[in-house]
Amino acid sequence: MRKVIINENDANQRLDKFLSKYMPDLPKSMLYKGLRKNCARVNGKHIKDGAVILKAGDELTLYFKDEFFTENQAFAPSNDDIDVVYEDKNILLVNKPAGLVVHADDKNTSDTLILRIQSYLYNKNEYDPSDEHSFAPALCNRLDRNTAGIIIAAKNAASLRIINEKIRLREIKKLYLCVADGIMTGEGELSAFLTRHEKRASVSDAPSDNSKPVKIRYKTLAVSEKQSLLEVELLTGRTHQIRAQLAAISHPLSGDVKYGGSKTGKPYSLVSHKLIFAFDTDADILNYLTGKTFSVPAEFAQSFSAANL
Repeated sequence: MRKVIINENDANQRLDKFLSKYMPDLPKSMLYKGLRKNCARVNGKHIKDGAVILKAGDELTLYFKDEFFTENQAFAPSNDDIDVVYEDKNILLVNKPAGLVVHADDKNTSDTLILRIQSYLYNKNEYDPSDEHSFAPALCNRLDRNTAGIIIAAKNAASLRIINEKIRLREIKKLYLCVADGIMTGEGELSAFLTRHEKRASVSDAPSDNSKPVKIRYKTLAVSEKQSLLEVELLTGRTHQIRAQLAAISHPLSGDVKYGGSKTGKPYSLVSHKLIFAFDTDADILNYLTGKTFSVPAEFAQSFSAANL
């Protein structure tokens, strides 16, 4: 038997979702069987409905087998070297360097952006896993290993839910700078259907069973003899979207050999350089961010522009 007091970061989520995080080794079938057999009480009342929403201060009494209750492991802070763009009590904006992965990958990479962020907050006494049942500071968006730029991290569960919803509603604008092969002019939109494969994505004009619609807006900022400097706004958010869509119109990112780009001897140049909080609907505790814009420089863009404008 285990008693748990629901805190602010546990609140406002379904009972079954909380239990899945609190007891990650408990099979879903056993979780729901346990609920049916009165293995969970909320404030002393047996609860069979996993959809019940938990509130801060609720007391859970759980009658699952001891083997499914795991103690929080002592947090071992690692490298906390991050480039902070903006920070308040709810969110953290970080300028991710190219070459750093955001989460642990199939290569068991130990140095990740999320671990650096958690270590940074731990060292500031703003995060202690021993105080949490189901939450840890989390990233709200992702960038590929070789893509640099702004990443949003949520310090609490409420902010994580709000930012994820705003991203889904397209109320947070994300603009990128990149260097593409060939000469592009003007501006426009590209719409297509993207299909993810094991290591890359493909783009087509017609949908298929596994494809997703994708759209970007681009603007040409400068050109050289063989390259174009572009600002690209994501109108949808799919893995490798910019790389695949530009490659599909024969303007892959320079150096992006995976998508047919020219061999430059260095990784492609792609930076998430601007973030605009364009909230059209209520953002609750994050309403103060409405209309705010944050940006980071891109060295390749500065030198490109100086040489070619």
